Amino acid sequence: MNDLINLIKNLTNNCIFVFTIKSLNIMNISRSSFPRLVIIGGGFAGIALAKKLRNKNIQVVLLDKHNYHNFQPLMYQVATGGLEPDSIAYPIRKVLQEKNDFYFRLADVKEIDTKNNKVIADIGELKYDFLVLATGSKTNFFGNQEMERNCMAMKTIPQSLNIRSLILENFEQALLTNDIAERYSLMNFVLVGGGPTGVELAGALAEMKRAILPKDYPDLDVRKMEINLIQSGDRILNTMSEHASKKAEEFLIKLGVSVWKNVRVTGYDGRIVTTNSDLTFDSATVVWTAGVQGALVNGLSAESLVARVDRIKVNEFNQVVGYENIFAIGDIASMISEDFPQGHPMMAQPAMQQGAQLSDNIVRLLEKKPMKPFEYKDKGSMATIGRNKAVVDLPNYKFSGVFAWFVWMFVHLFSLIGFKNKAVVFLNWVYNYIRFDREARLIIRPYKKKQAVSFTSDEI
Repeated sequence: MNDLINLIKNLTNNCIFVFTIKSLNIMNISRSSFPRLVIIGGGFAGIALAKKLRNKNIQVVLLDKHNYHNFQPLMYQVATGGLEPDSIAYPIRKVLQEKNDFYFRLADVKEIDTKNNKVIADIGELKYDFLVLATGSKTNFFGNQEMERNCMAMKTIPQSLNIRSLILENFEQALLTNDIAERYSLMNFVLVGGGPTGVELAGALAEMKRAILPKDYPDLDVRKMEINLIQSGDRILNTMSEHASKKAEEFLIKLGVSVWKNVRVTGYDGRIVTTNSDLTFDSATVVWTAGVQGALVNGLSAESLVARVDRIKVNEFNQVVGYENIFAIGDIASMISEDFPQGHPMMAQPAMQQGAQLSDNIVRLLEKKPMKPFEYKDKGSMATIGRNKAVVDLPNYKFSGVFAWFVWMFVHLFSLIGFKNKAVVFLNWVYNYIRFDREARLIIRPYKKKQAVSFTSDEI
């Protein structure tokens, strides 16, 4: 009798197991009478595409590892306690909840089966008629595994929170140590990369040093805190005009930031930063902002890829080279032209414009009409260095200072998704400006740096 009961239990468990796998394989998305478009990535490009396909004769399925859209240009403010992470993130389902025949799945896409028109993710498989890759970019350490292991990156909200925790933990530890060299290391910050992210983060740290940390740590000589910005080229903000680069450097130096140009970082063991010169830095915190590369998904042919930066080759319609029904937009796409021999810049504006243009071309494909080529409209670029300090490059105007700072704030505030996020960020900025404060300097989840593992000859 007991054997019979055990047999029935085993059969029942097996049946449930088979049913579960079958459900996962189809992602529980019903087949529509309309063609199915699968978008991988809910960043600027993916969201722009999905929003413009509202109520069209097409089924849209959006896959992303996170259930929120992240406004990356303001992540440095999360890292320095100026904003809470939920003020720059917005639920993807809420962005697109009023759309007909739209599905979102929280999924990590592992591979694309281009022969069978199928996406393979950690939650199952899904057939597609059209596929759009909008996976964005990730930090590029240029093959330096030591830097990747020991440096802090800032491409995601969790990484920004890690930096915030580490900064504050370092000052807590600096209060406790009697070792002068260790205290110096804990209060010495090195930022590798003089692009917009590095410049804005350096300016935010300098403002913390000037107005916030002395009040939080009156029994610590915060004047000994150092902020080093290292740039391998001959000027910071090298994607902007020379006027913007010069003014940004002037602003940073006035704030007390040490700007090192024509210096390339070669290694970091968790304590000492080495460079291609005799210059070294003793630092417990190194943030890598020196470059990005495409976040590729396996499955495309080698002929479709730009190996050095892991981007995908596309034609003027954002169609992946070698495929008729696969497209790529945003940071992951490399559209080579005379004006852009390296592809469009990996920024929000090209991504949003490509997403909007591709939505029109998808509709044109469904209507059996020829697609229109993509033309990038450069609306300018900008960066903020701190309170009343910013640089702006517009197509016909270049300016800096207080007015540029207000323009920067207006553009970023307007670009946020959701009225609540706009209101929360605006109120935070007003409060921070009046009180010269950053109240989000909280260690919500302590961050522990990974220790380098060493082996003796006997263990090897």
